[in-house]
Amino acid sequence: MNTHTAQKKLSAIIACYRDAPAIPVMHQRLTTVFKKIGVDYEIIFVNDCSPDNTRDILAELCTRDKKVIAIHHTRNFGSQSSFTSGMRIARGDAVILLDGDLQDPPELIEQFFGKWREGYNVVYGVRVQRDTARFMKIAYKAFYRVFRAASYVPMPLDAGDFSLLDRRVVDALNSLPESNRFIRGLRSWVGFTQTGVPYTRPERMFGRTTNSLLKNIQWARQAIFSFSYVPLDLIVWLAFITVGASLCGILLQIVLRIFCPSLAPRGFATLILLILFLGGVQLLCLAIFGSYLAHVYEEVKRRPPYLVESFFNYPAPGNGIKDKGPDALP
Repeated sequence: MNTHTAQKKLSAIIACYRDAPAIPVMHQRLTTVFKKIGVDYEIIFVNDCSPDNTRDILAELCTRDKKVIAIHHTRNFGSQSSFTSGMRIARGDAVILLDGDLQDPPELIEQFFGKWREGYNVVYGVRVQRDTARFMKIAYKAFYRVFRAASYVPMPLDAGDFSLLDRRVVDALNSLPESNRFIRGLRSWVGFTQTGVPYTRPERMFGRTTNSLLKNIQWARQAIFSFSYVPLDLIVWLAFITVGASLCGILLQIVLRIFCPSLAPRGFATLILLILFLGGVQLLCLAIFGSYLAHVYEEVKRRPPYLVESFFNYPAPGNGIKDKGPDALP
């Protein structure tokens, strides 16, 4: 259990992509929450090369409020890299991860903070309800349950990246060498004491979502191939089933040929169907092998998960942070 004194520092990390209108609102709501719970704080906005006027809004905000830090990436690396980028310079005793579209309500931080004060090292938001299409609600629910069943690490249900992480957890995540990151999976992998806080996830306050069905499928694929070997086990079972079915088919063919020749399958149609079936099984196996191989290939290249173009209000060295200068790469 952690012993928390009255005055602590929290770091909020916000991944921003096409979220320019939401940034001032996010800043105002976060500031209100932090002042209400009586903590020191810093707010780190990570501009993941957003094509809107995010840079200009952050420049004005950083000039006006020195507690705001802006990180600008050289291109769009994704939300997981944005959170990683922020965590590597965060100086808080705990770090809060939020999406920049305000679908993660900042007001929930007060409950996160209370659970952290109780001694939990990780406090994550549990999406008990979503303001989205019925099909997507069902798809999200199904994914989290399949992911939990398939993963070799216990995964919480309906929990996204929105969470509070103790400094020890952040240091553990920062020490992991992998570049192809799935934060909510790594958060479970590192362990520590964890608990969830239920909330309703609202629709975006501004603009339209940048997510799509294809992106969500790619997201699910990354999660499963990062934290599960079930697809490889599936290949073994497919092999057993295919071999078993083939043996049964051979025996059936022999029996029919002997006792009822008129019912025995014959002709090219049967042969073509069998070839297509076996070809489909082989392609599925190759696809699974290929996905794992691609994942390994990305890691062995040892490319960094992001590159920083520039900082604004770069924090002074502390908590293991090295002073890299305003235009340094990680």
